[in-house]
Amino acid sequence: MNTPEFGTEPTAAPMPGSAPASAAAPETLGAGVVKRSTRLADGRELVYYDDPGTTLPAERSIDARTLDPRPATASMRRDVLTGDWISIAAARQNRAFLPPAHLDPLAPQAPGNPSEIPSLYDVAVFENKSPSFGPALAQETSGAPAAADPPQSLADLDAAGLGRTRDSVGRCEVVCFSPEHEGSFGTLTPTRARTVIEAWADRTAALSALPGVQQVFPFENRGEAIGVTLRHPHGQIYAYPYLTPRTTLLLNSIEREGADLFERIVAFESEGPRVVLEGEHWIAYVPFAARWPLEVHLAPRRHVPDFAATSSDERDELAGLYLRLLRGVDALYGDPTPYIAAWHQAPVHVGRDTVRLHLQLTSPRRAADKLKYLAGSEAAMGAWIGDVPPETAADRLKEAIGR
Repeated sequence: MNTPEFGTEPTAAPMPGSAPASAAAPETLGAGVVKRSTRLADGRELVYYDDPGTTLPAERSIDARTLDPRPATASMRRDVLTGDWISIAAARQNRAFLPPAHLDPLAPQAPGNPSEIPSLYDVAVFENKSPSFGPALAQETSGAPAAADPPQSLADLDAAGLGRTRDSVGRCEVVCFSPEHEGSFGTLTPTRARTVIEAWADRTAALSALPGVQQVFPFENRGEAIGVTLRHPHGQIYAYPYLTPRTTLLLNSIEREGADLFERIVAFESEGPRVVLEGEHWIAYVPFAARWPLEVHLAPRRHVPDFAATSSDERDELAGLYLRLLRGVDALYGDPTPYIAAWHQAPVHVGRDTVRLHLQLTSPRRAADKLKYLAGSEAAMGAWIGDVPPETAADRLKEAIGR
């Protein structure tokens, strides 16, 4: 299926170091969350999501920093052996690595801390300064160079040939869950968790509408064992210019197993011994063929392609249920559990009626003091060997959630 055409009228963008464009009018979203959009000094988009009943003032500070010009959109290369596209984003080498609290780049700006967010906030989302995927069009660049060689379609990406390259169009956003220096999604209040979910839904819709974007992926990395470089409670959202390898395999499985695959999975797991938590709209379970020592999926009971398509009732229930799940994960051992919380969503242009939104939460922790490392079989061949029977993992997690 073809992507939207790459071409539009350019709009003016702020010069590096100048004041950003005027803030857009506030918008009230679901659950009483208020959205306030503005720009950082180099033109990157910044969106505040205010809790319902927030005590924050409506006015937000202007980002008065003098910043370097935004980097050009990265390039990507096709691995001819697998068909995968590999983004080469050298600018990521300069990102912050476990800075002290007084130099937290995700905290509100303060004297001595010229961070990315000018004002105190409840939830804030902004374009990554060193992205793996960048703007495609002059209308969207807001200070960044437009992509010179974007993908033209999925067929273009699948074409044969050695040495094929394209620009890595899309977007990488940082989602700050709280202004606090340390924590994770599981340490949020139910109200704040609901605000983040509303932000995920809003950003999914916005990023899905960008030219060239094929898939939108919200996720949270938690813990240094996962490779986290900032302790500030935050997640990210990637908007890809292609279908990811994982999603391509999923679409192949749906073609093989049938369009109702997710409906049958939810029914199968509902009747089995691996359910760890459930509500009216959502169910969490350790999957039948779990790869990781700790792996749990959380899925809606009805077919929903992405966060943007969820109902208000589904978002309300998810806030509490997800917090219970994450706090149970942390109760397994005496200290916080490292994990990757990956929210799989249907692609933007294909598979909307068959690919269901679902969380895949995984941790390499196989004991209180042991981690699973991906060595020869898993890393080189993609052939997994499970260390913990899924039923045993489910029993442990159910007991921890009960505590």
